[in-house]
Amino acid sequence: MSDSTHASYEAFFALHHGLPRQGPGSDTTTRRLLALSSGVPEGLEGAAGAPPRRPRVLDLGCGPGRSALLLAAEAGAEVTAVDLHEPFLEELRAAAEARGLGDRVRTLHADMGELPLPDGSFDLVWAESSAYSIGFDTALDRWRRLLAPGGTLVLTECEWTTDTPSPEARAFWDRHYALRTGAENTAAAVAAGYHVLGVLPQPESDWDAYYGPLRERADAADPSAPGMAEALAATREEIAVRRDHGGDFGYTGYVLRPADPRWRTREETAADIPAVREVNAAAFATADEAALVDALREDESAWLPGLSYVAEAPDGTVAAYALITRCRVGGAPAAALAPVAVAPAHQRSGAGQAVVRAVLDAARLRGERLVVVLGHPEYYPRFGFARASQYGIRPGFEVPDEAMMALVLHGSGPVPVGTIHYPAAFGV
Repeated sequence: MSDSTHASYEAFFALHHGLPRQGPGSDTTTRRLLALSSGVPEGLEGAAGAPPRRPRVLDLGCGPGRSALLLAAEAGAEVTAVDLHEPFLEELRAAAEARGLGDRVRTLHADMGELPLPDGSFDLVWAESSAYSIGFDTALDRWRRLLAPGGTLVLTECEWTTDTPSPEARAFWDRHYALRTGAENTAAAVAAGYHVLGVLPQPESDWDAYYGPLRERADAADPSAPGMAEALAATREEIAVRRDHGGDFGYTGYVLRPADPRWRTREETAADIPAVREVNAAAFATADEAALVDALREDESAWLPGLSYVAEAPDGTVAAYALITRCRVGGAPAAALAPVAVAPAHQRSGAGQAVVRAVLDAARLRGERLVVVLGHPEYYPRFGFARASQYGIRPGFEVPDEAMMALVLHGSGPVPVGTIHYPAAFGV
């Protein structure tokens, strides 16, 4: 590293030392992302004869550790916090000791792209405002191995929020980091073998929480210090681009889980239709569900191409099926998940979960925003569904409130409200 480069490096970090955050974020966003990941599991099974262990969390690019401290304190986790800048880790260790969390937070001075950690070590891998250091696709690839079975990856990514960003915003980001749209990042995650459990656009207040203290620090800095003039110019340009073109880009949180390797999921083909009919007939007490699928296939206003999915058993037969069709909520287009069927030989094996997650991913990639389901209130919340009534959504017929559920596939913009109108084939 040349003397000038070293001076710029030191000046950059001098601007950031002691600040609460090293990127856009907030404790509220951290908590919301944790909720979308269904939290970290409690009471995990330890070694034979040992008491349950704490969930293991890896916080990558932790900076001074705001998220690490929250995850340790509120999720009861053992956190390994990784950063390349040792002074940030020193700040975190001091803060952890001061809060009585010294036994739950371990720091590691390492490159997040080349981690000296064994496979399957963590229940939750966490990276707020840091994946850009190695790139979104590289993060998806390199961090997957660190997840224990059933583990979750949470990361935030800066992305375009419009298809037509201003020339000024594009020129700035083209020099620093190649932004993609949310649709492109979602597609990249699915193509990399993940299911998308949740997507959370971060609010403007998260940017204020980062840039407000940074702006004050920049205003108080001595521009004559080695490397500081360059660091100040870059910082002020970044803040100005956000001020003037903030509607073009933003940070979004992604909550991801690797697909279950036991089940191959895919869009159905015409050759699958007889097997799909058999699975639905066998999974339910009557042939009504099988007939429902056949009727929906004939309804052009209801059928959504690409949202009829199967999970294959190891022998290539259809083990499970899930269908999403068009419905309306308060007159606005929405989507309905039904039916979901698992062949009796494969029930309680994960095939149903695999095919539901796959068809929900396909709906996200189509740009669907809202999915409703009438089903078991202890099963569907694992996919992120919640009571539809909390969104102001209700069916046009009598059902228990907890059985009518809704899932918002993307957190930006208003959600349709009102009465659910199903396709005629449902008979309701």
